[in-house]
Amino acid sequence: MADFPALLGGRTNWRREFAAPMRSFLRTEAGSSGVLAAAILIALLWANLAPGSYDDFWRTHLSFELGHRAFGLDLREWINSGLMTLFFLVVGLEARREFDLGDLRDRSRFVLPVLAGVAGMAAPVLIYLAFNLGTDTAHGWGVAMSTDTALALGLLALVGRGVPDRVRVFLLTVFVVDDLLALVVIAVVYSENIDLMPLLIAVLAFAVVLALALLRVRKPWVYVVLGVITWAALLTSGVDPVVAGLAIGLTAPAYSPGREELEQASGLFRVFREQPTPELARSATVGLTAAISPNERLQFLYHPWTSYLIVPLFGLANAGVTIDAAFLGRAFTSPVTLGILVGYVVGKPVAVTLVSWLLDRFSGGKYGPQVGWAAVAGSGTIAGIGFTVSLLIATIAFEGPVLAEAKIGLLSAVVVSSIVTWLVFRSVKLLSPPRKALALLGRAEELVDLADPIDPDLDHVRGPETASVTLVEYGDFECPYCGIAESAVRDLLQDDDLRYVWRHLPLSDVHPRAQIAAEVAEAAHAQGAFWEMHDLLLSNQENLQPKDLMSYAEQLGLDNHRIHDEVKRHVAAARIARDVESADLSGVSGTPTFFINGQRHYGAYDVETLKAAIKVARARARINAG
Repeated sequence: MADFPALLGGRTNWRREFAAPMRSFLRTEAGSSGVLAAAILIALLWANLAPGSYDDFWRTHLSFELGHRAFGLDLREWINSGLMTLFFLVVGLEARREFDLGDLRDRSRFVLPVLAGVAGMAAPVLIYLAFNLGTDTAHGWGVAMSTDTALALGLLALVGRGVPDRVRVFLLTVFVVDDLLALVVIAVVYSENIDLMPLLIAVLAFAVVLALALLRVRKPWVYVVLGVITWAALLTSGVDPVVAGLAIGLTAPAYSPGREELEQASGLFRVFREQPTPELARSATVGLTAAISPNERLQFLYHPWTSYLIVPLFGLANAGVTIDAAFLGRAFTSPVTLGILVGYVVGKPVAVTLVSWLLDRFSGGKYGPQVGWAAVAGSGTIAGIGFTVSLLIATIAFEGPVLAEAKIGLLSAVVVSSIVTWLVFRSVKLLSPPRKALALLGRAEELVDLADPIDPDLDHVRGPETASVTLVEYGDFECPYCGIAESAVRDLLQDDDLRYVWRHLPLSDVHPRAQIAAEVAEAAHAQGAFWEMHDLLLSNQENLQPKDLMSYAEQLGLDNHRIHDEVKRHVAAARIARDVESADLSGVSGTPTFFINGQRHYGAYDVETLKAAIKVARARARINAG
């Protein structure tokens, strides 16, 4: 039997959760930051305890032959130009998902992240050039640009405990823009001796990928072959091949499946269940897979590998630098180290905060940040953590002692930016609750995920109409997870500033008695006893046969003959279908699914988690009301 905490996050799937705005992405990135930090520490220890073996190991040449042609790179190059392509594939996938399903589906919300991202890259570059102008190291300005997504989110998880998810989403949106622009810089600035013929082959291969994606061709091996051709051609052309990952990731659409596709997938599975043959198993597998967007499938496949293996391996292969007192003395007087350190620690936060303020002021709030100003400032300071992309550029732009100085600058920026970020969020915690909420959440309106607003004349509502928070649940009376969630809802209803709404989503494919139970509840509603019947049904989910349903009606003192007649004639079918349609429009994936003030709630639905989400919603409602 599954453990109870796992059940609190369980859900009977109608379809997978396609529109989750970066929740799983955030969790994976933050969780992997510890692995990356450990890899950096190991690299530093290795480089200082056995410097010769560290460099010799990563310079090991690895090659293979095809006929009379050999192709080889050293281990560090295989990681930096090969495996890191998959990392940037995931970056491209996340950017595309935000455009299709996330906050950036409202295109006006893309303005601030773009400008903040550009300014947050330009300011450190200008500071770096101020330190290095007229020297041979000026060409390495790209090192002082990009924020490390994994490390920054991991730090936010540590120093920003209690920070609303909206802050993390704002931060990651700026980071996605940052990564996209950094890859463009690598392709344009740090690619040398470009051979036009392989570059043309790469462009043609990518054009085919783009055409196939637009036509929704579902042949994974075709994309793998074309991706490898694009990568190899770029490597041969002199353009850094990691750009191929980003470009291909941006072509993968994210979408919610249509109802016909879902019904077809369910039908294929039922046929297989009746006759479990290899042919029908393959047909069901293909049908189920086809219902999921390419973006979701690729992220599910590659994201854990890139976060927990590839990026830490990159840190292990590149972060090692031999440190002694004499070297540190030189490094912290070096224009390279100082340009990187000051650029990240000062340039990033000043640029992000200033651009956000100017855009908010001159647009009359139309393009302002979706979080409070303390959150903007904290996002700016945490953006001063640059490692993965910056170190990649450093290995391209520098070598020898200068490369070591650049690494010291990057590692120092991580330490200093971490301390400053902790101070920012620590200061916010000292504020009074209303001021803290305003500082973190701001006054911006959130996107509403609930397609159909609450109608007290049609919806089933518990609690005061004037409540500042409305909790909507899409549920199924036969769904065991809805039964588990019911105890949490009962606890929440003790709050006299909470309104609760139940909407039907009977999943007839998996719960054959859910539809009739919903119709019985509606028939009870016609006699003024919806909530009494609702409570009985969820308390007796194992007993929903027709005779059981009639006994519940009798137990409540209702007119059994009337209920039997209305259910037989499916009087309430249209009313239930309206709820199902609203669930479809709202992107609901299964039961139970909760919305809090119109915003989709992702994750567990135990009492404490829901109370925390309701607390944030109430704080935002009070800010907007004030």
